[in-house]
Formats: sequence, C-alpha cells, structure tokens
Amino acid sequence: MDTLVSPRRRALVQALGAASLLSACGGSRASRVSPAAEFSGLTMGSAYTVKIAGAALSPALRAVARNAVGVALGAVDIAMSTFRPQSELSRFNAHASTSPFTLSPDTFSVFALAQQVSAATSGAFDVTVGPAVDAWGFGPGRRERIVEGPEVAALEHRVGWRKLRLDENAGTVAKLRPEVRADLSGIAKGYGVDKAAQALDALGIEHYLIDAGGEVRTRGRNPEGRPWQVAIEQPEAGARRPRYIVPLSGLAIATSGDYRIYFERDGRRYCHEIDPATGRPIDNRLASVSVVAATGALADAMGKLIVLGPERAYACATKQGIAAHFIVREAAGGLRDLVTPAFAALGGTPFRA
Repeated sequence: MDTLVSPRRRALVQALGAASLLSACGGSRASRVSPAAEFSGLTMGSAYTVKIAGAALSPALRAVARNAVGVALGAVDIAMSTFRPQSELSRFNAHASTSPFTLSPDTFSVFALAQQVSAATSGAFDVTVGPAVDAWGFGPGRRERIVEGPEVAALEHRVGWRKLRLDENAGTVAKLRPEVRADLSGIAKGYGVDKAAQALDALGIEHYLIDAGGEVRTRGRNPEGRPWQVAIEQPEAGARRPRYIVPLSGLAIATSGDYRIYFERDGRRYCHEIDPATGRPIDNRLASVSVVAATGALADAMGKLIVLGPERAYACATKQGIAAHFIVREAAGGLRDLVTPAFAALGGTPFRA
C-alpha cells in the first residue's frame, strides 16, 4: 500500500461544522446550513475532507479546488512516504553513508521543523524513533512483541534526533551514523494539510476546513458565519465521542493518544507511543494531547508532548506559549482535562450532549 502514514498513526480528532454540532447538542436552529462546497478523497493512508464556506463556488472552481488539494497532498506523500521505495525519504534512508544528502525544499523544511520541535520538546518528538517503533511491532506488519533490555540498548545507536545534521545553506541532511533512518509520519501529514491550505488560498478561497485523517486546518468562518467547531474525542478504544469543543479560525489542530493502538501481555498494556529516550512504550497517565498551532505541521509534531507525561508536558507547553489540551488518567479512575493558558484563551468548552 502506498501511504505516508504507518498503521501506528490514527485519526484522533473529529472535525464538526457548527450546524452539526448544534444538532448534536440539541441546538434550536431549524435547518443545517450547507457548505458552499464539500469534497473528499484518500491520501497518506487515510481519508480527507474539505469543507468550503462563503459564496457558492462555480462547478469549474470547485473542480479546480478539488484537484489542487489532491495534488498538494499527493506531492507530500510522493516525497515523504516510507512505503514508496522511490520516495525522496526512502532514498535518504537507503543512503547508508554519513555524507550529506540533498533534499527538495519541501522535504528539507519538514526536517528542519522536526529538529526544532525535537529541541523544544527535549527529544519527545524524534523522526529517528522508527526502529524502536518497529521493534515493538507497531510498524508495518504489526507483529507485537516485548523488547527486552539488550535489544533496547542496541537501538540507542540508531535512535536520536541529534544523529542528524542539517545544512540550511546547502539544503542537505547528513547522518552521524549510516544506519540512522527517518520517519516523517508524525509531521508530514500536517505539512500536507498546510500545502493543501496554500492551494486553496491561491485560488482566493477564504473560508474552509481541511481534515486529513485528524490533522485539521481552518480558515475564515463556517457556513453559519461562526468559527469552525472542532471536537476533541473521548480517549476510548472502539468509540468516537466528542469530549471538548474548540472554535478555530486560521489555526490548525492535531491530537496524539495512547488508546487507539496497543496490545496487552500478562495484564499489562503497551501502547504505540514510544519514548525515544527509553525505546519503550509510554506509561505515564497521559491519554491524549491536542495541540492548536498556526500550522498543521507544528500541531502534528507537538502532539508528541504525550511522551513527557502530564506534568512535564504541561510545563513545556506553558513555558513556550503552546495551546495544548491534555486528558489525564486519574490514579483513582476517571479522566481530567488540563489546558494551558494559550488553549484556554481559545474559548473552548466541554461537550454537552
């Protein structure tokens, strides 16, 4: 299957128009206001949906918009997929050398942002963590297994964001060890949504919501003239129920969680979120992290704050002015919402059925 995102990534955010949200909440509006245009497709292993509000689009402009979004998302997949042998990223990973590897401007930009987020999160986000994810069986093939001490220790030579060196002037990335490889699935889908947004902007479209497998980017207003309403879901396996509603305009949101992909052995639960520092699945009571940012790529990558646990993640996000919503598992059972000041300023509210 040609897809950018491996099975370990899943959509964890629901995007809802204001009218459908009011209906779910028992709103009093008599009828739903339809988008001026709405279309969907497949990209990077998941579905995407685009809703456009404002003045009605001509059939010709609608077709152009749909094609432009598909091309933008497809270009990112073609360049950054680990499942395509001839993708730019696959060729970089096959480059078993410490000599610099020249990248296209888009792919280099993603690497550069990834390194910035790695530094900002104390390495919680790390594009080199793929070997550890695969070792635990959360990569392609899904053969779950427990990884013991010696094997975890051996991964240290292959994992670590500081094992990459970027040269901005030359547009190159070099590995400090030839066996290091990168997996951009934790940031590239968000970048793809950003490129799709740029494509709509170039067409003069001012009001839209793009949702690509849970990576959401918004601009302007929804069909009712209000900010787009986005629901953060309950962290429940096998269910998709909204927990918290966030009004967004001109912003992006992405979520990471520990509850969709996991396996159990001897009464213990192992989730797909791997701590790059330990090479092991996280076990820190943080069920879900949603980040709102100016770009989808930044929101996507910052979701890896989940690796740090509630206290460290909250401190990191607050210090840097990041708008983040955390769902924490309490020791006595139940869930607790924890939001940074920047997230609280967005005016979100708990979902009321």
